[in-house]
Amino acid sequence: MGYISVAETAKKWNVSERTVRNYCAHDKIPGAFLTGKTWNIPDSAQKPMRQSAGEENRDLLTVLREEKKNGIKGGIYHKIQVDLTYNSNHIEGSRLSHDQTRYIYETNTIGVSDQAINVDDIVETTNHFRCIDLVIDDAKNLLSEKMIKELHLILKNGTQDSRKEWFAVGDYKKVPNEVGGHDTALPEEVPEKMKNLLARYRKLNEKTLDDILDFHHEFESIHPFQDGNGRVGRLILFKECLKYDIVPFIIDEDLKWYYYRGLSEWNRERGYLRDTCLTAQDKFKKYLDYFRIQHRD
Repeated sequence: MGYISVAETAKKWNVSERTVRNYCAHDKIPGAFLTGKTWNIPDSAQKPMRQSAGEENRDLLTVLREEKKNGIKGGIYHKIQVDLTYNSNHIEGSRLSHDQTRYIYETNTIGVSDQAINVDDIVETTNHFRCIDLVIDDAKNLLSEKMIKELHLILKNGTQDSRKEWFAVGDYKKVPNEVGGHDTALPEEVPEKMKNLLARYRKLNEKTLDDILDFHHEFESIHPFQDGNGRVGRLILFKECLKYDIVPFIIDEDLKWYYYRGLSEWNRERGYLRDTCLTAQDKFKKYLDYFRIQHRD
């Protein structure tokens, strides 16, 4: 059996070095031992699971499915529906407020506003709730082109875009587009690039956060759909975190520009996007702790 350092373990588990040292100090890593002031950690060690004292051993996906099935209000499922939908849509320019998004979710109506509201913002909000349900239902299923296209179909169904002949709802783009001033894959290139991306991703065994972020970066670089790529991409991020027992995260307004920078610089410096997502994970862990749901630090 080999041993690795605190720094190597922290990188492997996507946590801070301080967290790893705390694990060692509290005997949460079997086989770890001190040499002087240096911790030696078995390279086969698994990240400890956090669980609230006295609580049943339930992970996030189990709780989400239970609350969804039983129509539980005010729980983690409710919070994710509102927060993930609001923030992901807001990044893409939706003018609905967080309170309006919550009101739509809770009452299926829109609150009175003294400002004009884009109908598509409302439609895409209700559609995004359904996308999250699909992600939860199919979280453990293999990520596929069919699932990705279904997310796009649900998201854009009934929007003004869906009535345009050249706009392919639930299918890959027909017209070239760019993102952030950068060229993306041409329409004729998308099917092969998506197949190759998914094939490479499937060859990986147990996915790490970096593997999932690498997929996300390439998906956004290909930009396979005419519109909705960011929201579909972040839904995929959420799904894959659920599948591989990685704490999910929501990119909010405070992190938006760091997220964009991380995507732009991924090929040169992965730390920008990784650190942004780890910060978002820390926020999400507070939700999990509040609702007493087990998770890995």
